[in-house]
Amino acid sequence: MKAFEYINARDLKAASQALGSDPGKAKILAGGMDLLTELKEHLIEPERIVNIKGIKGLDVYQVGPRGARLGALITLSRIEADKRLWDQHAALAEAARAVGSPQIRNVGTLGGNLCQRPRCWYYRDEQIRCIKKGGSKCFAADEQANNKYNAILGAGPSWIVHPSDCATALVALGAKIRYFDAQGKTREVLAEEFFVLPKVRVNAENILQPNEILTEVILPAPRRGTRSTYLKFRERESFDWALSAVAVSAQVTDDGTIQEIRVVLGGVAPAPWRSLEAEKVLQGQKYSPQRASQAAEAALEQAAPLSQNAYKVPLTKVLIRRAVEKVVTGKATPV
Repeated sequence: MKAFEYINARDLKAASQALGSDPGKAKILAGGMDLLTELKEHLIEPERIVNIKGIKGLDVYQVGPRGARLGALITLSRIEADKRLWDQHAALAEAARAVGSPQIRNVGTLGGNLCQRPRCWYYRDEQIRCIKKGGSKCFAADEQANNKYNAILGAGPSWIVHPSDCATALVALGAKIRYFDAQGKTREVLAEEFFVLPKVRVNAENILQPNEILTEVILPAPRRGTRSTYLKFRERESFDWALSAVAVSAQVTDDGTIQEIRVVLGGVAPAPWRSLEAEKVLQGQKYSPQRASQAAEAALEQAAPLSQNAYKVPLTKVLIRRAVEKVVTGKATPV
């Protein structure tokens, strides 16, 4: 690991100034789960590490009938343990519980989970200069590549998948993300707009500039009859990233009519992938297994698998059907 300057930032302004505008010179330290891995594997070699754990306000935690405010430094274990979140925003609580191991969740922060870097084999190999690390090529797109875990939707010029469970859930819940910008102002955007595809920014997965800092997540109060869920499929049940995941939030009437619904896919695209096609099939309709299957087919109609990841298409269809069934009926049929 390369030696670096270590700074304990006293406030957001000082942290932003210490980070500077050069993306390679300084990095934020919060929980440190992803940062330390990148440092040890020589994926990044910053000159400066800026610790933001002592900044007041980044640990705000308010959950009530009017919604929730969750600071960037809130640990995933705290989210997982809050019964109020399970009652009002179950998709986020389920997503937090799906991250890593209890030890990781005790240290990992919400902000860090949302801003973590890709897990693609080629990005994580320090010997390979892929397009995400300033190169000119995405090696995962090659016919003979090890691309089992890569994207089938929204890809190009990079085929990474977004690694955050919580990001997928937050888009489904209509959350907003607040951040401290380079001009010293607090900005707020929809989670759906915070995460970006490689065709927008090939070297980053969100809109933040190097000297901007995610500060908190805002969850709106759920409307009457709204339920949500997050389902994740992974190779290792104990600790792994999603091969595919689905978050669904829906407002359902007593007779089973779906008034409002959001269907968001994880593990299959470079950003949380909202499926407007699936939503169109379900919106304003009464639930039935057949209609859920139609939505699943619509969601994956534009999928473009690589040489080793076509399995993600049927897998994701099953998760969509199960997630829709769960938010409408309260239970999901086992696979």
